[in-house]
Amino acid sequence: MNTNAVTFDGTKEQEKELISFINTHKNDKGPLIMIMQKAQEIYGFLPIEVQKIISTEMNIPIEKVYGISTFYSQFTLVPKGQYKISVCLGTACYVKGAGKIFDELKKELQIDAGGCTSDKKFSLDSCRCVGACGLAPVFMINDEVYGRLNPNQVKDILNKYN
Repeated sequence: MNTNAVTFDGTKEQEKELISFINTHKNDKGPLIMIMQKAQEIYGFLPIEVQKIISTEMNIPIEKVYGISTFYSQFTLVPKGQYKISVCLGTACYVKGAGKIFDELKKELQIDAGGCTSDKKFSLDSCRCVGACGLAPVFMINDEVYGRLNPNQVKDILNKYN
């Protein structure tokens, strides 16, 4: 099952909260990034529907909002799971088998890199280094680091979160 399709299910309450925040801050100096951060906090990600709200309420082109959304790594256009998994693919981890760990996570979760499970429980990304080279290969689930891994451990680790 491929769960990479993005569906937007924002509520009127979320929209009202965002518009209220925009109205409070749109005359501040350089408010766009702060407003986008708040929007991502409210919705969990910045789908085109949210970008359009920001564009309309701020009276700025949607291209500007989209450009910032895709330029800065702090913003995401796809939902993230309750448990954010980040696999280190830096040199030390990769050499010690992180690619196989990543493949096993994709298989177990039935999602690709950048994806989120349909129940929004897990999302899967890679990163270049988490600063735990001595524990290679590693991945993180939220702020919890798992190290000295092999693919056979993946299922048991995921089961802790079910």
